[in-house]
Amino acid sequence: MSLLELREVKVHFPVKRGVFFDRTVGHVYAVDGVTLSVEAGQTYGLVGESGCGKTTLGRAVLRLNDITSGEVVFDGTDLAALPDEEMRRSRRRLQMVFQDPLGSLNPRQNIESILAEGMAAHDIGANREERRARIVEVLEKVGLPATALSRYPHEFSGGQRQRIGIARALVLEPDVIICDEPVSALDVSIQAQVINLLEELQESLGLTYLVIAHDLAVVRHISDVIGVMYLGALVEEAPSDALYAEPRHPYTRALMSAVPVPDPEVEDNRERILLKGDLPSPANPPTGCRFHTRCPWRQPERCDTERPELVEQADGHRVACHYAAEIAAGTVQPTRGLAERILPPGDAAAAAADDAPADASVVESAPATGGDSGS
Repeated sequence: MSLLELREVKVHFPVKRGVFFDRTVGHVYAVDGVTLSVEAGQTYGLVGESGCGKTTLGRAVLRLNDITSGEVVFDGTDLAALPDEEMRRSRRRLQMVFQDPLGSLNPRQNIESILAEGMAAHDIGANREERRARIVEVLEKVGLPATALSRYPHEFSGGQRQRIGIARALVLEPDVIICDEPVSALDVSIQAQVINLLEELQESLGLTYLVIAHDLAVVRHISDVIGVMYLGALVEEAPSDALYAEPRHPYTRALMSAVPVPDPEVEDNRERILLKGDLPSPANPPTGCRFHTRCPWRQPERCDTERPELVEQADGHRVACHYAAEIAAGTVQPTRGLAERILPPGDAAAAAADDAPADASVVESAPATGGDSGS
């Protein structure tokens, strides 16, 4: 049974206009019908471009953003339907680690005060001594000394501040932690330390994570299941290894092709898909498939008018694409102008020799001249 389940969750923000009286003239469809489930002890990774609705969805689980419609079922209880006081009590079991460790910590409070605040709100610990003992224990788990109690957030490095943010979540003994870009604001050398810390805590405490990120390498390292969001909707979901081995949605394929490979020979001899155009506005999303305005494999007669459902194809691999199977089999050809497919030199030469169809846009990659294999 899933510990956390989202069913057709929508978060729409009204667009107001008027001088004396505000009136709603439209909505921003930040999250528009997301369904997913997270098993106990699992790490679910949520990826996508900036503006696709990842953070809004994470905040909606905690009801930091109001849910327009849908259900957020946590341990059998629909959080979306809970009264405010019951929701406040439920937040002890659902905590969040924010993207900006400095911005999420009150600069006027020392570390002991920051960590004790949530404990006092949820009546954890009979007195200050018990709370301090619990705080010291948690600080040790995240790799910080007890001497940090009297210090202030500005006295710590970025990585240490993020450890404090993790400790603030842990002192309440949660079951689920939502990590919103937990390492994107940190140096690369510190990112691995924080990711390894999250994994160690999960193993020792039995935590469940919903990790929101745009760094595909980080998500692959930590996640058991990965969901890919585009313009407020989930377009693909699969176990981590399966998604990276065989992405099936055109958007996921484009994302994966943009991830640099540390092996120069592999990097120079792999296909890359360069999407053209800008991300459409969530206030005026395209009809039909949300991705059809940038999709190289668009078939107008269906993609422009019919929104695809997220359906399972095999082994827990769910895809929201009308032609996912045909694209994988090569029976649907890419359309000129919507994207450039940069093929390996051998494939590009073969495509030219075979006189590729006019609707296939093939760009032959230049041979590598040294260590730089930029696109």
